[in-house]
Amino acid sequence: MWVILGVIAIIVTFINLYLYAAGKDYKLAMALGLSFTALTLCAEYSLVSMWVEAKDWAALDDVVPGMERALWFLTIASILLNIAPILLERKGKKK
Repeated sequence: MWVILGVIAIIVTFINLYLYAAGKDYKLAMALGLSFTALTLCAEYSLVSMWVEAKDWAALDDVVPGMERALWFLTIASILLNIAPILLERKGKKK
C-alpha cells in the first residue's frame, strides 16, 4: 500500500510543478502531494507495526535502517518540491 501511495505522491507532485509552470492554479495539487506523502509515511509505519506484532525481527533488521534514510530523504524532497511554487511566487513578487 505504501508503494502505491508513494507513487501517487510523486505523480501529484509533478502535476503540481507542471500546473505552476503552466500558470494554472496549483494549490490543490500541492495539498494532494503533501497529503499523499503523509499517507505514505503512515502506511509504512503500519507495515513496521505489523512486523513488530508478528515479532518478525529479521524483517525489521533488514528493512528499517535503509527505509528510514529513504523516507527522510523522500519526505524532505516532497516538501521542498511541493512548496517550490509558493517560494518562487514570493521571490517573483519581491522583484
